[in-house]
Parts: sequence; structure tokens; C-alpha cells
Amino acid sequence: MSLFASMRTSVSGMNAQAARLSAVSDNIANVNTTGYKQASTEFETVMGQQATQEIVSGGVISHMRQSAESQGALRSTSSATDLAVNGNGFFVVSNNSGASFLTRSGSFVPDSQGNLVNTAGFKLMGYPLGSTVATGLPGAGGTTAINIGALSLKATPSATGSFTANLPATNAITPAANLPSANVAGSAVVGKSSLVAYDNLGAPVTIDLYFNKTADNTWEVTAFDSAGASPGGGFPYASGPLATSTLNFNPADGSLASGTSIDMAVANGGNLSIDLSKTTQLAAKYAVVDSSIDGNAPSAVANVEIDDQGVLYAVYANGARTATYKIPLANVRSPDNLTLLSGNVYTESSDSGSVVVSDAQTAGLGKIMSGSLEDSTVDLANELTTMIESQRGYTANSKVFQTSADLMDVLVNLK
Repeated sequence: MSLFASMRTSVSGMNAQAARLSAVSDNIANVNTTGYKQASTEFETVMGQQATQEIVSGGVISHMRQSAESQGALRSTSSATDLAVNGNGFFVVSNNSGASFLTRSGSFVPDSQGNLVNTAGFKLMGYPLGSTVATGLPGAGGTTAINIGALSLKATPSATGSFTANLPATNAITPAANLPSANVAGSAVVGKSSLVAYDNLGAPVTIDLYFNKTADNTWEVTAFDSAGASPGGGFPYASGPLATSTLNFNPADGSLASGTSIDMAVANGGNLSIDLSKTTQLAAKYAVVDSSIDGNAPSAVANVEIDDQGVLYAVYANGARTATYKIPLANVRSPDNLTLLSGNVYTESSDSGSVVVSDAQTAGLGKIMSGSLEDSTVDLANELTTMIESQRGYTANSKVFQTSADLMDVLVNLK
């Protein structure tokens, strides 16, 4: 083995220990970085070509590895938009250029535009509800930056409702000419209730429901827009009924046999279907048991909630709660081989495998924890120990270099 070869070997040793020390410095610097994964350095032997019995010096090279699969401790916070992954998976984020990345850093807050961004400025990506979660790292494939600022005043038109009442079984049959559906002055009223629905602009629309018996165990339910009622209320309305439906009851127990809903079009709104399936016909007075209609008037977002499957709900000042986005998780076959970039984000590499995106708690992915952050996985005591080991290793390699250099001086100075 030549002196030059031993010097090159010791240099490779010093470089390897310097790389290890670099990983230690990164770890210590990021001991409090949210979602940071501890880096480690592995060494690989490089053997020189061996000829006959002579030992030819080789060296060593280092490989830095990020333990992206390790789970950090979860720390509770007071913000619903602070997110952590408990288990496998990464959040999908994007930069201002639209490029997508993976991260476990979930300290998201709204920026000036209302987009949820983390401390490195990456936008949290999600699917507007109703879209399909795709496979592969999403770019333009259905995801969008989650913007809670755009959720501020929102009116939801009514689409469904429910109404439960008891209709008096002993009531007399109403003649056809006097039924509410005839819409004439003096139309008979056995049971009447008014429900408030909302149109496309969030304006309230009052729906009057009338119930009248038309035959044994048969009732007619008629719906009118209250705005068209005669002065002082009641019949005749300015226009005919919005809808009419027939309810048939079982004579044995008074349960509803057919005619389980009434469907109508709300003025300046959508189609409204009111479920009547729990209505009964019993020997008692007309009585409303329960009633409700969805939709809401314009209201500002008071706060947001995120469940463990990544569904983001906008909670409005009037108490309405609407699901708006689905936050997916992404993973690869070999997370430790992902490429780490500035901002504590990862991108796929040739060794990591392709990125696959799916819903939380499916396909082996973990669950999303709202109001939590994942701490760094750095063990400070272990890093300080590794630092001392690297220092000793570097010093020993430098001694080999120095000794080889001294021997080279002896060789050069031979007379």
C-alpha cells in the first residue's frame, strides 16, 4: 500500500466523519422544528483493487438517511388548523409555482388570501367535497389550495326537510270542493303548519302545509308559498299549491303505508323534498312532533373544524355546519428514501417509489389529528454522543493523514 493511497483513505474517512457531523448539526438545529425527522449517517466501505498479496487502500463513503417513517410525539395546541398525522402518511402541500410536495409539518394558519399555509409558506392542498381522491402526486388533478377565507358569507338553499305529526283518525272527511288543493275562499283546514325554507340567496321562504282527510285512512297534504296568502292569511292564495301528495295509513296501527314525502320547488331556490315517513294517524288531536328544513341564511364563518378523516367543516355564526374540503394523505413505498428539501418538505426519488394519495385511515394511512402538532424526532442526548464519536473518528483519520505526510517527508529527504 502506497503512502499516497493511505492519505487518500484517511481523507475519505475525514470526509465521512464531516458528513456525519453535518447530520448531527442539522438535527440539533431542528430539535424544535415541527414534523422534522432525525437524520442519520451510514458508512459504506470502498475497497481498492487487491493485487496478489498486496493490500491496496480503499476508503469509505457516507450516506445520509432521513428517518421519515418515525413517529414524533404529538403535542396539543389551541388551533383547529394545527394538524398532525398519527401513523403513516404525509400532507400534500404546494408552493406558489404550483409544484406539489409532501410534509409532516402541519402548523397551518390562514394567510392574507385565506389559504392555509405552514411556517415555510407551503399551501395545504385538499379536494372540494364531491371530487374523487386520485392516485399519484396531485398537480392539477382535482386538488386545490384550501382557502377558508372564501367560506365567509354563504347562503345554502334548502333541499331536504322532515316533518312528523299526528293526524286525527276520527276526523270527518273533507269534501273535494273544500280541500286546500282547490284553493278557494273558505277551504277547510284540519291541520296547518308553517316551515321556513331558504332560497338561493338565503332569503327565507315560508311554506304552509295543510292536512285534510279525503277518505278512510287517506289524507291529502298540500303545500303553498305563504307569500301568496290572502290579506289576513289563508285562502285563496295568489297561485295554486306548490305540491300536493296523498298519504295512506295502515288501519291496524295508524302507521304510514304510502306517500312518504312531498316534493316542491322553492321560489328562487331549488327543489325541496320534505320527508313525512314518520307521520301517524291516531285517535288524538293534530299535533306536530318534529320538523326541520336544511339551508341557511347568509352567515359568516365563526370557525372551522377538522375531523380525523380530514373533512374540514365550516361552522357559521348562525350555528350551521357545512363540510367543505377533504384533506388527503400521501405515502410512498420507502419513505426513508424521499428527497428532503428546504422547508421540511419531501419529494419522491427513484428509490422511494411513486407517491400514492388516498383518504386518511385507508390504505394503511394514519389519521389526521386537529389541534395537534408532531414534535421533532431528534434525541438531543443521542446527538451529543454522536458528535463526540464523529470528533474522535475525524481526529483519528487526521492522525493517519499526518503520519503518512511525515513519512512522505522522510522519503523525500532521503540522500
